[in-house]
Amino acid sequence: MSTLLIPATLPSAREDAKQLHAAFKGLGCDHSAIINILAHRDSAQLESIQQEYESKFSHELKKRLASELHGHFKKLAVLWVEDPVSRDAVMLKEALKGTISTDHKGSTDIICSRTPSQLRQLKQAYYSIFQIQLMQDIEKEAHGDHKKLLLAFVNTTRYEGPEIQTKMIEDDCKAINTAGETKSAAEKVFVPIFTDRSRAHLAALISAYKNMFGKPLEKAIRKETSGNFEYSLLVILRCAENSSMYFAKVLRKAMRGLGTDDSTLIWIVATRAELDMHHIKVEYKKKYGKTLNDAIHSETSGHYRTFLLSLIGPNY
Repeated sequence: MSTLLIPATLPSAREDAKQLHAAFKGLGCDHSAIINILAHRDSAQLESIQQEYESKFSHELKKRLASELHGHFKKLAVLWVEDPVSRDAVMLKEALKGTISTDHKGSTDIICSRTPSQLRQLKQAYYSIFQIQLMQDIEKEAHGDHKKLLLAFVNTTRYEGPEIQTKMIEDDCKAINTAGETKSAAEKVFVPIFTDRSRAHLAALISAYKNMFGKPLEKAIRKETSGNFEYSLLVILRCAENSSMYFAKVLRKAMRGLGTDDSTLIWIVATRAELDMHHIKVEYKKKYGKTLNDAIHSETSGHYRTFLLSLIGPNY
């Protein structure tokens, strides 16, 4: 469920384009006017505004935002005016080819939290924007079992419905329980199961494993795997169990400790605001006893904070 608050009576896309252009004029720009428009329009409306802006002013709105804004506010605004699939593609490219080193956890979060249909769209957008196949960048930047899993996860067509096969779940539980005999055995067991099975299957696997062997499946993963490979398995499993809770936990981690992980915060808010941010907020409040709005308010500042809070809606 989206948290965007879109006015009941909207100005035309042409009028929005004019107001944005006016916000850029003069000494400095009117940040509040920019937020009041962009943060209260959905992706289809933003696309129309950009078309009108370029038609009337012979300049891309995205490039104008990039030249007028700064810091995290700039990054969020420029990402927000991308279409929803391209938002993922842009953040994934950044993670796979960071300025210092590859952000393996960041790229894993994006890839392994997406459904098969979302990944198909993501691959198309990635190639369209960067003129390179996503698989080629994964090949270059990832390593070992982590790379094997990401490539398989991106390329495998998985069932997305609710039906499950009890016998297959039992067989998978047994295979996982005996996977720790050798490192190679663990990889050969975990990769096919976690890249080929549906979310419904994996969710059922969690309770079935606990019932059969008296221990959590996550504990088995932590025991038999490590590093980025372990992390990717856990992301897939947690998204299968409750994707809203997964995103709530990632947001919590991004805002804890010394400094905020703004890339993660921007990625989740920009990519979930139109989809399921309401459910993420509910899970966040349930898990941590405070609202996501309050957490963002305390960890960010200025127009960047205002834009984030506008996108996630009322404080509850």
